[in-house]
Amino acid sequence: MLYTAVTNDWGETTYIPTTLGNVLLVIILAALLAAAVLFARMQMKKTAAAPASSDGDSRMKHGKLTVKQLAFCAMAIALGTVLSNIKLFHFPTGGSITLLSMLVICLPGYWFGLGAGIATGVAYGVLQLLIDPYVLYPLQLVVDYLLAFGALGLSGLFSNAKLGLIKGYIAGVLGRYVFAVISGWIFFGYYAWEGWDPLPYSLAYNAIYIFSEAAITLVILSAKPVRSLFAKLKDMALND
Repeated sequence: MLYTAVTNDWGETTYIPTTLGNVLLVIILAALLAAAVLFARMQMKKTAAAPASSDGDSRMKHGKLTVKQLAFCAMAIALGTVLSNIKLFHFPTGGSITLLSMLVICLPGYWFGLGAGIATGVAYGVLQLLIDPYVLYPLQLVVDYLLAFGALGLSGLFSNAKLGLIKGYIAGVLGRYVFAVISGWIFFGYYAWEGWDPLPYSLAYNAIYIFSEAAITLVILSAKPVRSLFAKLKDMALND
């Protein structure tokens, strides 16, 4: 009812969302974005240093700031989706080096904290599933689209830390890598290179494209003007 099973020329069965399945995914996407806003609001209430009587806190209590947070989360998802389609290199059996898409999806966590980051990452994964589904097994859908992309929200662990964007980005990338390795080991082991066991193959294969993009991104973030730009974006996300 939600997915149609399709068998390709190589005997692989993939699951394509039906109309009802797409509607459900859109509902889930909207719910996750709403959850991102809720978590962000809770996080800001805990970490806000300004007095409760300040204008910023007053607006937050009346929901104006949370609408702004939703807009920033939605923009990150939209931009990340666009950048995910700009592939610097694409591997024929899955995985690609994109133009900073992981960095963009890590931003809501850096802006608003862990809860908002994870919810936004999962929402991005749902959107990727809508746009370009590749599902061999139902559990693989959960690992590849929800857990792996949701792990990019681990950037929120360092939202208030010194060099928080860099530390958070590394945490998000490592989280995604862990789930990508698990998926490759369990679900794609038959693609292992000759003479390789599934786990070492998955460790190496996923490291190639994930850490290559991460290395490019970290080189860019090492420039002080770039870090200053992202710090200003964070100020814009948190303040009027």
